[in-house]
Amino acid sequence: MTALQTQPCRNRYHVPIMHDMTQARASIHTLGCRLNHAETAVLGEGLRRRGFELVEFGRPTDVLVLNTCAVTEDAERTSRYLIRKTLKHSPHAFVAVTGCYAQAGLNGLKRQEGIDLIVGHQYKLELPSYLPPSHALQKRAAPEIRHTRTMSRDDFDLPYFGEPDSTRAPLKIQDGCSAMCSFCIIPFSRGHERSRRLEDILREAADLAARGYHEIVLTGVNIGQYRHHNHDFCSLLRQLDQVQGLERIRISSIEPTTVGDELLDILAGSTKFCPFLHIPLQSGDDRILEAMNRRHTVKRYIGLIERAVATIPQLGLGTDLMTGFPGETEAAFRNTLGVAADLPFSYLHVFPYSPRPSTAALRLKQATAPATIRKRTELLQNLSHTKRLAFHQKSIGTTLSVLFEAGAEDGFRHGTTSNFTKVAVAGCAELRNQIKPITITAATERWAIGHAAGEKPTTLSMIQL
Repeated sequence: MTALQTQPCRNRYHVPIMHDMTQARASIHTLGCRLNHAETAVLGEGLRRRGFELVEFGRPTDVLVLNTCAVTEDAERTSRYLIRKTLKHSPHAFVAVTGCYAQAGLNGLKRQEGIDLIVGHQYKLELPSYLPPSHALQKRAAPEIRHTRTMSRDDFDLPYFGEPDSTRAPLKIQDGCSAMCSFCIIPFSRGHERSRRLEDILREAADLAARGYHEIVLTGVNIGQYRHHNHDFCSLLRQLDQVQGLERIRISSIEPTTVGDELLDILAGSTKFCPFLHIPLQSGDDRILEAMNRRHTVKRYIGLIERAVATIPQLGLGTDLMTGFPGETEAAFRNTLGVAADLPFSYLHVFPYSPRPSTAALRLKQATAPATIRKRTELLQNLSHTKRLAFHQKSIGTTLSVLFEAGAEDGFRHGTTSNFTKVAVAGCAELRNQIKPITITAATERWAIGHAAGEKPTTLSMIQL
């Protein structure tokens, strides 16, 4: 009989490793949004319950679960590359593909060599139960397919709670989107809007707090559309505010049409809610917004941002911007550049337009030249760098509460403030999942640089970030 020995947790899912030569190994890799990461945590727990040893992605493995993204063509290309890469070091690995690419790109994935199981979104969290027993794992001549074009519109629970891969734990509250923006594949890959049952959300929030997590990040596709019985998104926030042990509640990306004065007042009225909003603009030109089938105008968006900044002290503010949407003239782009420059964003996420199957934008003419898209993307990214630096510089001379992540990079520990300031601290002391007061003494575009009480201040001349 082989002795089993539980070792200290060293893998990204914090699952105890049982050293048994017969135990099959499984590796999970996640592409795309924070919602995918939240679902990966559930998949990891399902694999653990099936007896798999979870190993770091890139190491030899018996099973690869790839949780994919389909928002851009590049994301799909990366998925295909990662499958080939895994099969080079683990040629007999059983490859299971799920996520948005598995849902929306089924026909293409069926033709790729090396895939053994394809699981669409309707069955995604059941994926571990579709894997063969460890003793029967073997490559297949053709992949098994668990897929349906339509997805349930019913409210849902999660089968079990997973172990997040970050100290800022993602908490899934919603799925799907019914907005039908003309560029977006998500309604086709994740289906119509549906919400997680309130009681299940509150149970997981309490469970995360009991396990020592200080921050939860509310995730979904269109979280402002949360509805369960008589509870809307604002009602959910009030309930979460009562969960004992939680210190931070962060809202992930939220649509501008779902952010009202009631929500702003809630965020300003409790110290638990992070003073942070990421509100996608996409374009600063009304004609392009209309072609995108966005439900806001530039004027309404600006008014929302002005109210948010006036209501929530020390607000960190981010947005999404798209370049090269069909019909985007130089004047339309200059409108976007001007709005992005004028509003008090702390950073910009900039995406070049990527044609997606089934979307209405495919029917639009006046494609933008690739070289022009690259130039416009670079201009907005440069503006984002400038805004990040200015945002970090505002913190110099202040002391901020920083929640630290695991590990170190170039001798620095990294963490995040409640308003999403990224902070770096010199030193090798283990700070993971600790909230520490840090005095900011310098700033770069990447980080606000600081030190803990009693430590020597770090200056820009001392660092290479």
